Amino acid sequence: MSNSMTFLAAGVVALTMTATPIVAEKWDMPMAYSGSNFHSVTGAEFAKCVTTGTGGEIEIVTHPSGSLFPGAQIKRAIQTGQVPIGERLLSGHQNENALFGVDSVPFLATSFDDADKLWEAAKPTIAKTLADQGLHLLYSVAWPPQGLYFRDAVSSVADMKGIKFRSYNNATSRLAELTGMLPVTIEAAEISQAFATGVADAMVSSGSTGYDRKVWESLNYFYEVDAWLPRNYVMVNSGVWDGVSDQNKNVVNACAGLAEYAGNWRAKEYTGFTLQGLRDGGMTVAPASDQMKSELQEIGKVMTAEWLEAAGAEGQAIVDGFMSLK
Repeated sequence: MSNSMTFLAAGVVALTMTATPIVAEKWDMPMAYSGSNFHSVTGAEFAKCVTTGTGGEIEIVTHPSGSLFPGAQIKRAIQTGQVPIGERLLSGHQNENALFGVDSVPFLATSFDDADKLWEAAKPTIAKTLADQGLHLLYSVAWPPQGLYFRDAVSSVADMKGIKFRSYNNATSRLAELTGMLPVTIEAAEISQAFATGVADAMVSSGSTGYDRKVWESLNYFYEVDAWLPRNYVMVNSGVWDGVSDQNKNVVNACAGLAEYAGNWRAKEYTGFTLQGLRDGGMTVAPASDQMKSELQEIGKVMTAEWLEAAGAEGQAIVDGFMSLK
């Protein structure tokens, strides 16, 4: 994939061969996850592609690990013009609009193929919603399927009662409530410290996050439940985007298209690799018990109904569109 991004950068530079850079712009791009995370790697390659393809007229510099802005502040920073571009977890904004949580409806889309179909159905509505907030959607990449991490073994929902649970959006907070766990809001960059100090003892996340943060140093069990595949997305301030030349917009869009392809490819390849990494670190990685699966499915039904009520007609239309693609 790195070679593919390099190839694109070489190709899109041809779009600018007849132009001499007039005004160089530096776009600082905050990202919430570690530099080694596949989302951050994809973002860095996207940034290089744009910088090369525009002949340096737009230089994108990524800032991973929440080093420029914490994850929860990135979207607002772009809206207010503090930075022109950034990446954020889509469902992190569900408290603003239920539609942003479409990718975190439990057990609606539980495979990469289904996640692609759900995004196809949801993308036009999400893009319009972001546009109404002064943001232009560039690309989006899915995370691997979400599983449950625990310090101690669990075999049923009853075993989860009272456990301190890392939450990162409305869906994870609600999951904690319905299982009797105690939600604690923790940003991705703070996960390792939170588990090491006992601030939290469990979370729902992908194998990728656990692997990147070496959670085997504190946690012992990962249960494969394939609850959902949340998405990260890259957005740019609409005012900034409007000021970009048509030629450079073509370059950015071309780089974004390949970044989305490369990122989703990485997510699939990374799934097995990171789960093996958890095993190598000493964690028990296994499917959830039949009882836990059944109980989680019932909780999923409750959360789906709640999301559809909150998302209204637009949410129902997305789900209907998704079902028609299956």
